[in-house]
Amino acid sequence: MQNSRRKIIHIDMDSFYASVEVRENPALAGKPIAVGGNPQGRGVVATCSYAARRFGIHSAMSMARAKQLCPDLIVLPVNMPLYRAVSARIMAIFREFTTCVEPVSLDEAFLDVTHSDACKGSATRMAEAIRQRIFDGEQLTASAGVAPNKFLAKVASDWHKPNGQKVITPKQVGAFMRSLPVSKIPGVGRVTAAKLAKLGIQTCAQLQQVPLLTLQQHFGAFGQRLHELSHGRDDRPVVSHRIRKSLSVEDTFPTDMASLPACQEQLHRLYLEFLKRLQTHLHKHPRDSIHSRHIKLRFADFKTTTAQSRGQHIGLADFSALLQTAWSRSQRPVRLIGLGVRFAPRNKPEQPRLF
Repeated sequence: MQNSRRKIIHIDMDSFYASVEVRENPALAGKPIAVGGNPQGRGVVATCSYAARRFGIHSAMSMARAKQLCPDLIVLPVNMPLYRAVSARIMAIFREFTTCVEPVSLDEAFLDVTHSDACKGSATRMAEAIRQRIFDGEQLTASAGVAPNKFLAKVASDWHKPNGQKVITPKQVGAFMRSLPVSKIPGVGRVTAAKLAKLGIQTCAQLQQVPLLTLQQHFGAFGQRLHELSHGRDDRPVVSHRIRKSLSVEDTFPTDMASLPACQEQLHRLYLEFLKRLQTHLHKHPRDSIHSRHIKLRFADFKTTTAQSRGQHIGLADFSALLQTAWSRSQRPVRLIGLGVRFAPRNKPEQPRLF
């Protein structure tokens, strides 16, 4: 049964990377800005200012397309060390209010303030105070959602963006959910939304009327999740220490790799980069052990395939064999290669052999 007594806050920074860049250079204020890769190559938009969004630009869009939509778009490279430093200070603000903080990314986090005495225990006032502290300390704005669970808090934080806040009390959950479009449910993308629309379902009120068995028949295991979320139920706890399940690296090339030997050359470079990341990770988390390895290829036609195998050994030859398997499925130019590993569950320790 859902615990409606929980007080969850979701904080989401407004256009984080772009806002940091404007703070560093106030002359950019009010202008269409996109932070990301080179528009002359295959760069994509990591984030963009609200001025740029008015042109239809959004994250994950190719930078070349963004420039077509807005020829005056100001393109800035990603300055990850700066964003990480700002993010660390913002996360420190969160921990002034509660020790139960779950970072989702550099620019958003869940906070469980159920047992916090800050602001006389008012989650609404805590969210307001946090947003003010961020603005006073970093000259950046954030939006917040306050609700009895993570799902509703996440939905609420997006309700009055930018620089807004929405509260959903336990008594308001029922009415709020009935009017909520199913497109707001996490995991419901264009494909799932289209399948729901074919069933005559566009709102959570309509979704609530569909029997659980019917949802499972159409959507498999996700049907159970749809059923729960349509009623606003979400029992996931705020987890302050996440256990990493996988580690990987990938690269999109300026020009397609036209042959398997060309891909193998790129694989060697990525493998060395991956080893550095893996060694750093295992130094910090010595209990993690490798369960399987995988390769991802994205071809020139944007079709993607993966190949994986179980085992603790992660030599270059292992990834090279997986690359050959993945390549053989299409045998056409490759625009992206990724490689990585999944870690074994902590209750099933294995000793990794790195080389």
